[in-house]
Amino acid sequence: MALVTTKEMFKKSMEEHFAIGAFNVNNMEIIQGIVDAAAEEKSPVILQCSSSALKYARIPYLRKMIEAALEEHDIPIALHLDHGPDFETCKLCVDNGFTSVMFDGSKYDFEENIRLTKEVVDYAHAHGVVVEAELGKLAGVEDDVNVSENDAMYTDPIQAKEFVERTGCDSLAIAIGTSHGAYKFKGEPRLRFDILAKVKELIPNTPIVLHGASTVIPELVEMCNKYGGNIPGAKGVPDEILHEASLKGVSKINVDTDLRLAMTAEIRKIFAEDPSVFDPRKYLGVARDQIKATVQHKIRDVFGSSNKA
Repeated sequence: MALVTTKEMFKKSMEEHFAIGAFNVNNMEIIQGIVDAAAEEKSPVILQCSSSALKYARIPYLRKMIEAALEEHDIPIALHLDHGPDFETCKLCVDNGFTSVMFDGSKYDFEENIRLTKEVVDYAHAHGVVVEAELGKLAGVEDDVNVSENDAMYTDPIQAKEFVERTGCDSLAIAIGTSHGAYKFKGEPRLRFDILAKVKELIPNTPIVLHGASTVIPELVEMCNKYGGNIPGAKGVPDEILHEASLKGVSKINVDTDLRLAMTAEIRKIFAEDPSVFDPRKYLGVARDQIKATVQHKIRDVFGSSNKA
């Protein structure tokens, strides 16, 4: 099966009230774990790369590994650029076979965000590629994204409507209380579902995206810390809140931190329990299994996309 855009999977998600997981990839084991899980669950899936992942793994390697996944499994897979920082990066991905790109203009003022997003939309649409944009600023640190808590802001639903109409973007990431990284909340986790409801009311046909939405799975944090890690007080978005978001109109939920925790926890455990291990297959293999289990849990129990392929 060839790579697909997100158009059809998002259309189905809005009609049937489920979300599609967008999982960040950096290497072969992460790709295999994600796609194996999605195939077993018969779920559509989005594999996404940040600009720093492109620098680390390099586009030809990423593309060929994902082509291998397509040879093994017959499920809808979209290849997406996560947090494209500029037109050049988005163009690079469009020209190299990505089926979806995100331009993140949230650091700019409203008019400049519109202008720059429209530039990306015009180029991508001319090449059959869909575009995700962002309005509102999420706090937190992840890869090249770094926003202080004081600079974070919720999305204005009225601006969201104008933004989509003027840019022609295909989906919109909004800020309703999530944040990047492993430290998402200091107090009780909560999301502004009132903002989500208003956005869906004003732009009902636009797929909505939730960034910074890892659960920061407590068992994985505990496992990391038990075997020498130092991740105190990490707190993410609880599964039940993410599940509610999927039912209330969020079509795409991004997951990165949970995959990092899954891989790191298993590798730390192997090294701590058997210091003699030096064969990468011994620790990367179990890390891949943990990623697969983590993704299956998200698809089946949180996002509701099992049997939606």
